[in-house]
Amino acid sequence: MHRLLVADDHPLFREAIVGVIAAGLEASEVLEAASLAEALRLAETNEALDLVLLDLGLPDADGLSGLARLREAVPELAVVIVSAEQHRATVLEALELGAVGYIPKSTPREALIDALRQVLDGQVYLPPAIMRRPAPSRPAPVTEEDPLTGLTDKQREVLTHMVRGESNKMIAFRLNIAETTVKTHVSAILRKLKVSSRVQAILLASDWLRRA
Repeated sequence: MHRLLVADDHPLFREAIVGVIAAGLEASEVLEAASLAEALRLAETNEALDLVLLDLGLPDADGLSGLARLREAVPELAVVIVSAEQHRATVLEALELGAVGYIPKSTPREALIDALRQVLDGQVYLPPAIMRRPAPSRPAPVTEEDPLTGLTDKQREVLTHMVRGESNKMIAFRLNIAETTVKTHVSAILRKLKVSSRVQAILLASDWLRRA
């Protein structure tokens, strides 16, 4: 059974999304919060919580500050942003802060359930438009080769935790290694994948895993 928390200050939206989850995710339990303070309290007192669906417009949070505070308070808990805001910069910043998904409020019912299943399976969900990366300036040969081939087993393991939205500190805890070692692995991953940021590495890995 999955236990989710919907944090949104609009009662009608909470009621609607709770209904969608109840119909689409069997044997699931949904808690509700109308403020960040209430969401924090529920997240900290419910160890069996699997996922938080967090709105960016809570009355006691300013934009992504709510995500940052929730991640700081309960870093091991997966958080997905559910918002009407769809600017690319906001979506990518949410990933940088540790969100494991970003679902627009305009997402159709079936797509919403698919997104939640993907996140609960340990993957990152992004709106399709974000997943479509710009074409390279010079044509590249079409290949189905795994772009992660050059990574060591440990680097793949670290990247898997990155895709889940975990911080370096949390990855170090889970893998029982030093945080400085995680940073070294992350730097090597970026270099081998030929990307310049953590978000780009996550997007590349998520895209390949989604198609594999």
